[in-house]
Amino acid sequence: MINVLIADDHALIREGLKKTLGGEPDMKLVGDAGNIADLFKQLERLVVNIVLLDITMPGESGLDALKELRQKYPHIPVLILSFHPEHRFAVRALKAGAAGYITKQSATEELVQAIRKIVSGGKYVSSALAEELATELDSESDKLPHDKLSDREFQVMRLIAAGKKSSEIAEELSVTLSTVNTYRMRILEKMKMQSNVELARYAVEHGLIE
Repeated sequence: MINVLIADDHALIREGLKKTLGGEPDMKLVGDAGNIADLFKQLERLVVNIVLLDITMPGESGLDALKELRQKYPHIPVLILSFHPEHRFAVRALKAGAAGYITKQSATEELVQAIRKIVSGGKYVSSALAEELATELDSESDKLPHDKLSDREFQVMRLIAAGKKSSEIAEELSVTLSTVNTYRMRILEKMKMQSNVELARYAVEHGLIE
């Protein structure tokens, strides 16, 4: 039996995933969490074979949670679920330790297949994503500006582009205001931009924020 734990802050998504898994005789949903803290609490007491993790969670980002999961529970593979198309976050998630990445739009068709492949020791990516991964061999100069950011810088960049104030970002990420300002300067330097307005325009043009 494959024991599955779902972490997603949307109750309707969790219910939909439950229905998808409900018809599989070899799969059992043993828990579902609406936030990262609850996810780790449930992992302490449950026997879990795979975690389905939403990459966009309230508070701690899905990428941060993924890294923590890989550190604390390296034997439990993680399948990332996201509303975001693969080209936005998949490569970054796989580099952070995810065993697979599927969009929520395709979950009904791909979820069961992805779970079985990952639990058997493989990784799951779509054919389109496989092609994109092949292009990762390109030189650093060929990458888009946001691909040069660290995961934390990428997270801060998205928050800045979404219009969040530095004080709000500091509170959300549990860091100091000076730390946020340092990240901002580093982001602008790496992306060769001058202002938050430029960051916002870039993020919208590349579909990095809603």
